[in-house]
Amino acid sequence: MEPYLSGSHAAWAEGYAAHSQHKVTVLSLPGRFWKWRMHGGAVTLARKFLTMGWVPDCLLATDMLDLATFLALTRSCTANIPAAIYFHENQLSYPWASHDRDRTRGHDIHYGFINYISALAADAVFFNSAYHRESFFAELPRLLKHFPDYNELDTITELQSKSGILPLGLDLARFDAFRPASEEGSAIPPIILWNHRWEYDKNPCEFFEALYTLADQGLDFRLVILGECLRERPDEFLEARARLGERVLHMGYVPDFGEYARWLWRANILPVTSHHDFFGSSVVEAIYCGCFPLLPRRLSYPELIPPQYHTICLYRDLPDLVERLRCLITAASSPAVAPLQAHVARFDWHILSPEYDARFETLCHRQKGDSR
Repeated sequence: MEPYLSGSHAAWAEGYAAHSQHKVTVLSLPGRFWKWRMHGGAVTLARKFLTMGWVPDCLLATDMLDLATFLALTRSCTANIPAAIYFHENQLSYPWASHDRDRTRGHDIHYGFINYISALAADAVFFNSAYHRESFFAELPRLLKHFPDYNELDTITELQSKSGILPLGLDLARFDAFRPASEEGSAIPPIILWNHRWEYDKNPCEFFEALYTLADQGLDFRLVILGECLRERPDEFLEARARLGERVLHMGYVPDFGEYARWLWRANILPVTSHHDFFGSSVVEAIYCGCFPLLPRRLSYPELIPPQYHTICLYRDLPDLVERLRCLITAASSPAVAPLQAHVARFDWHILSPEYDARFETLCHRQKGDSR
């Protein structure tokens, strides 16, 4: 059940449905009005579910669904069906925009509470990274202590005991069709890539600040800016186009997957400055296509990189990032990326879908009292 079928949520739901050995039906709503989806999506999906006329072996909800409300409204036929919830993100530790009206009015806590009661109602709780699980349980006591009494802190242990890590599945093999036919060597000048949303939590200001410093030093590089823009005036990006001028090879969202994939294969360096990432699908895609990553030593990023690469891929702060970028741009040869590509290939659906299937089969057997 996915009340917000858009972007990475849609790719995940449809990807698992396509690669599972089981019959997976996606019950969904269009990916817009995310706050209303968290409030009212359960009512609409419950109504849709009750008209389907069949009973599945297992229910899998995402964090955008109020699972407790959904189960209450469908209890006539879901009372004995095991239910799992998958957290792409959570509203307890997700960084809110400073200008968000719900935050300024003190209403933001309710969305985290929906995540909490959904996890309570589920038989199994899955997070897409270890960092995500840790950050959720770090914030949960603060949420519950916000309330005046009966704040149910003992339920945290219960939730931890039924939670686990299930990495995000990605259709990485899809990129192979757009891989260059021959190795063309490193681009000269090297191409720097941004392939994330144009949003505050991806920290574009620091990304461009690093590039302005390099440009002022006279270093030669090119820039490709991809990703969706949901704002009318993305000022940081407009400024970057003006200040970096001919260095910018492309700036803007590309709806065609083939064009997106070809840009990733052409790019060389992926500097990431995000303040938020529970997994990092765009980072994984770029690494798979041969980009060398420079990632902050925080969030989920250390989990994406082999331990032996941590010292060269993970930076401390902005000056450290600028220095590492300078070294990569001026280096006589590029660092090896094949080990990194092989490492992230484990997130492809061909590898992960059997693990997903096994987890949900175990959940079904456990619910039925089967020891298998």
